[in-house]
Amino acid sequence: MNTAVKAHASLTYLRAATAQEEALVARFQPIFDRIAEGNVERERHRTFPYEQVQWLKDADFALLRIPEAFGGWGASLEQTFYLLALLAEADANVAHVWRNHLAFIEDRLNAAPSPTNERWLQRFKDREFVGGGWTEANNGTYANIQTRVTQEEGLYKVTGAKFYATGSLYADWLDVIGKGEDGSLITTLVSRHQPGVVLSDDWPGFGQRTTASGSVTYQEAVAHEGDVFPASERVVYQGHFYQTALLAVLTGITRAIQRDGIASLRSRGRNYPQGLDPVPALDAQLLQVIGEVSARVFSTEAALRQAARSLDRIAAAHAAGDLALRDQRAIAGEVSVAQAQLAIVDGVLYAATHVFGALGASATSELSALDRHWRNARTLASHNPVAYKARILGDYLVNGKSPVSSIARLGRGGQGN
Repeated sequence: MNTAVKAHASLTYLRAATAQEEALVARFQPIFDRIAEGNVERERHRTFPYEQVQWLKDADFALLRIPEAFGGWGASLEQTFYLLALLAEADANVAHVWRNHLAFIEDRLNAAPSPTNERWLQRFKDREFVGGGWTEANNGTYANIQTRVTQEEGLYKVTGAKFYATGSLYADWLDVIGKGEDGSLITTLVSRHQPGVVLSDDWPGFGQRTTASGSVTYQEAVAHEGDVFPASERVVYQGHFYQTALLAVLTGITRAIQRDGIASLRSRGRNYPQGLDPVPALDAQLLQVIGEVSARVFSTEAALRQAARSLDRIAAAHAAGDLALRDQRAIAGEVSVAQAQLAIVDGVLYAATHVFGALGASATSELSALDRHWRNARTLASHNPVAYKARILGDYLVNGKSPVSSIARLGRGGQGN
């Protein structure tokens, strides 16, 4: 390593990826398979997967992106999101739980080395978990944020209410955004285990029902120096990361639809009189449906990898200290992630709807819970305004208007994340 590279590397905790994807899959796929075994029953009975999340904590799934030099697995973002998609194939709820935790780890890896950040790296290795707390409750917006962060006797105190607090019931820490006393936006890492934090399992959505995405109220919840960061200093591709994590879960759902569609068609015992073969698994029209679903799996996986690679390029420029290149690549990343969002949402919803065309009325049985794939996909696809993406992309491609809004620069890409 030459002197210039050494100097640049010291700017952050980011390092070039060293992990082999096959080795990562070999390590974690057996755990994913165990998680998949109880997925249908958890969906049917709304059983929270505390044990399954703990399996992943114990296996150090959280350390995917942490470089080997700092005790992690050294994965790229492309590898990380692929593993997240494999987890989502096993259980989309469990995969979604990890979104905020992995995003905060990425944020700390992008930060400058310091005793504070060394402490956070150790917390990650100690398997402490971070949940979400950005979206304002009661229809609040970032423009009119009501959560307040004040200072008193050397401590920070957070008061407010949040919704879409994904992963909160599994967490040790909650990543909360609020306004400081000077009106600036501040993100505060608040320990969940204190009287000032009240978690409510009141998520009303018809999908992603065990992700702990309900509400949290904070009443002078205490945070300490080193656990408070200006929102403007968070990782520049944070919004891209959060969105790509959703796309990884949607990709995993598409894979699960194909898996369950194939199994259900193979086990189907009779066909309709109009069928081309009395054996459903030999009916060319039904096989065509599965083939079309497989094409959606192919397109969603390709789109996810392309989006993730664009984030790896942003991270590389940031690690090298080339801020101009980083910001240029952030725009390219915005385009890539938005295009992937359009492709993946279209693909997963097509697959979740049309797979029933190959399976007959028995596929609607609650015992098989195949409806979970559409419910979960539709819920995740509603998190960000997909209706606007094509227009924004067209305006950029035709007129050169930046696709990165001021809200996206803040880090989450809009309400409802």
